Amino acid sequence: MALRGNMLVVVFVMVLGCSFVGGLEINFYRDRCPSAELIVNQEIKRSMLNDPSTGAALVRLAFHDCQGCDGSVLLRDSESLTTETLSDMNFGIRKLEIIDEIKTSLETICPQTVSCADIIQLAAREAILSTGGPYIEVLTGRRDSISTSKDRADKQLPAADISIDEFIEIFRQKNISLEDAVALIGAHTLGIGHCRSFENRLWDPMEDPTLSPSFTAMLQVICSNPSLSDIAFATNDATTFAFDNSYFLDVLNGRGLLKIDSEISRDLRTLQYVVGFARNQQWFFNRFSAGFMKLSSYKVLTGEEGEIRRECRFINN
Repeated sequence: MALRGNMLVVVFVMVLGCSFVGGLEINFYRDRCPSAELIVNQEIKRSMLNDPSTGAALVRLAFHDCQGCDGSVLLRDSESLTTETLSDMNFGIRKLEIIDEIKTSLETICPQTVSCADIIQLAAREAILSTGGPYIEVLTGRRDSISTSKDRADKQLPAADISIDEFIEIFRQKNISLEDAVALIGAHTLGIGHCRSFENRLWDPMEDPTLSPSFTAMLQVICSNPSLSDIAFATNDATTFAFDNSYFLDVLNGRGLLKIDSEISRDLRTLQYVVGFARNQQWFFNRFSAGFMKLSSYKVLTGEEGEIRRECRFINN
């Protein structure tokens, strides 16, 4: 209990200096919709009791929406829009219906007040906390995009086989330090990876030497049927439903599922952080919290930009 208390103090101190960033602020809805964050909390707890994999899905959804953190990933196809979820980069995106359910609840008590973009980030915060991770003071006040683009997702979201140089550059462009970037990829501590995302490391043209032989053998069995590569999967780390530092321990031992997981444990630019986070979970939590706040504040819409959607899947008429 003392550790959790210390953790909350550390994270709170970290955010004191950034309680207002680019139009976002802590507890933006305090007057407009005081129970907004509580409702998100309750809905996520209920959803995770029904399906423990919900946590990983919501964290991934938050990351993939942050080409602008504007709720664009939720929009459906229409005559003028092509949904981002059709992009191969968004393969496996799910649990969008949970955001819809939360939005419906909020619309009942605070009509057209809480943005879908904020709901996504708050839901991820609750998912992280509910799986054992840190409490993050997510800034709110985002507004929703009135556009979505499969092409933008294709170009801006990282591929499953992203290189270490590409990884570093993506976060550099978002003004996120390398230390925090490595912490953010620690979100891979939750969830799974489908064979289509890593099977080329197993056979083509030879086995990847960065993987331990036993791990390679296990993955070869899981991915033995090419026709099931979109369905068959392996867990990202040994504690797939717990937000902890097991991911970093795994990648140091040759059990990195994706190419980038292995590369961060071998590149001298990132190795020091991987080792540090593997040894010190609290350090990982602190840097992840800082990185998450920066990422979720990237290119957001505020003020009179965009809109507050009535339904998350459709722009307002």
